[in-house]
Amino acid sequence: MKRTDYCGRMDRQRLTQTVTVCGWVHRRRDHGGVIFIDLRDREGLVQIVCDPDRAEIFALAEKLRHEFVIGVTALVRPRPEGTVNPDLASGEIEILAHEIEILNTAQTPPFQLDDENLSETVRLQHRVIDLRRPQMQKNLHLRYRAAMAARRYLDARGFIDIETPVLYKSTPEGAREFLVPSRIHHGLFYALPQSPQLFKQMLMMAGFDRYYQIVKCFRDEDSRADRQPEFTQIDIETSFLSEVEIRDIMEGLVRQMFKEALQVELPDPFPIMKYADAMRDYGIDKPDLRVALKLTELTDLMQSTEFKLFRSAAELPNGRVAALRVPGAGGGERALTRKEIDDYTAFVKIYGAGGLAYIKVNDAAKRNEEGLQSPIVKFLSAEILDAIIERTGAQTGDLIFFAADREKVVNDSLGALRGKVGHDRGFAEEGWKPLWIVDFPMFEFDDERKAWVARHHPFTSPKDGHEALMKTDPGHAIAKAYDVVLNGWEIGGGSVRNHKPEMQAQLFEALEIGPEEQQQKFGFLLEALKYGAPPHGGIAFGFDRLVALMAGVEQIRDVIAFPKTQRAQDLLVEAPAPVTEQQLRDLHIKIR
Repeated sequence: MKRTDYCGRMDRQRLTQTVTVCGWVHRRRDHGGVIFIDLRDREGLVQIVCDPDRAEIFALAEKLRHEFVIGVTALVRPRPEGTVNPDLASGEIEILAHEIEILNTAQTPPFQLDDENLSETVRLQHRVIDLRRPQMQKNLHLRYRAAMAARRYLDARGFIDIETPVLYKSTPEGAREFLVPSRIHHGLFYALPQSPQLFKQMLMMAGFDRYYQIVKCFRDEDSRADRQPEFTQIDIETSFLSEVEIRDIMEGLVRQMFKEALQVELPDPFPIMKYADAMRDYGIDKPDLRVALKLTELTDLMQSTEFKLFRSAAELPNGRVAALRVPGAGGGERALTRKEIDDYTAFVKIYGAGGLAYIKVNDAAKRNEEGLQSPIVKFLSAEILDAIIERTGAQTGDLIFFAADREKVVNDSLGALRGKVGHDRGFAEEGWKPLWIVDFPMFEFDDERKAWVARHHPFTSPKDGHEALMKTDPGHAIAKAYDVVLNGWEIGGGSVRNHKPEMQAQLFEALEIGPEEQQQKFGFLLEALKYGAPPHGGIAFGFDRLVALMAGVEQIRDVIAFPKTQRAQDLLVEAPAPVTEQQLRDLHIKIR
């Protein structure tokens, strides 16, 4: 029995034709002596009719159960009037079975494929069955279309797909690495790459000009909804292009992927926002612009207040006091209840905030305890209350949240609260809101190490004119780095690199990476830089995140065929798993 086409492709164009389709029995229904079978393959469903006039076919159809694999030769005919299914591509036709062959039987599956209340543990334990579900088929088809759109776009612009090694060298690039022991070289280890960063730079030094790769990367860090121990990047590097030129090409890539894979036209061009502006207005470097709410800066104002909680935060060298105005949340039908305010207070504590002060604006014209309801109003002068109302633009019926702490805590907590309140309270628009974040800091201070560390990675070039600041004032040095953000998710990040050895040496010096460590960790890169490296820069897109956004799912596991759990376990194949004592001996390893 030779298949002529897929089930989901059957439509009115096939009327009166005899076709052969193969797939899985999705449903079997016995309606008054006529048996209907919904047959499923990767393209969708088609309805098969088994008529009792064909006794042999009918007897075979009675034996069919869920997930049996069958082949059917049948005549395509229109569905009877009133039975058309507009939700199916094949919904206008049905096929009358002339021949059925059972290619394989199946045990009763662990769950029904249309069950929407499955635990993720069950789904991942039985991932093969889970992947048969129409939604998962749709997600992985979407992933394929997005990948092909990216390849077509990059191929058309002269990018070359080049593979880089997976067995790599341990280098300090931020996250913890997976290590692979060497059997041949006693006591030595490979590392799985966090990204092909150094290899793609060396490909530019080798003269390939434009490189890309859809590549697996590995990080041994805690999982979350948008993170996996192994994940996929669209990794890209270019030569002889400026930061703006690189961004223009990469923006076109994202736009083309959405157009081809999802039939969505993204804004052209993407808005551009400086990192400092994003942190001031949104508290986060990946703001969801669908939410119109903004933070209000109050630090300078609170340096003169008698309210100790606010003043002490405002006087910290890295302190901040900021407010978030929520229209209509202080009174009327949309007012927040005390419980809801308590829930939001508990939410910001996740981000290190000690609490969440608030003022309900009962009457914006009365800027005292009569018009402004809050335990903190009595501690604030009339002048400061006036300034808070003016700066936030608060109106009668609004609610103002406050955070006062170290700048990072305020930004993290109010930035997250802004997004949550925006979506909870109906302040989020529908649609797609991309933007570029630019002018990132070169460095950030690591409180544990008491040292400056690279904000992006230690190969990023400083902004023109900021070279000297790397040594004299690291906190104010700006990088030629850029992120592309979509609906509150960072989907890609990149930078222009240091192509001159002396500039790379200055950067290592600022990071307190001495000559010996430089040679040990990055000697191969420094050696390559000596022989005429071109100006170069690039970007890496989180492909799993991109597809998850396209698919409208909340976690990237739903767009990965065989993902790990939050605890980095593969429940299907039961990995990680123990190995034999002989395997450990071969690798010169003893488990302690």
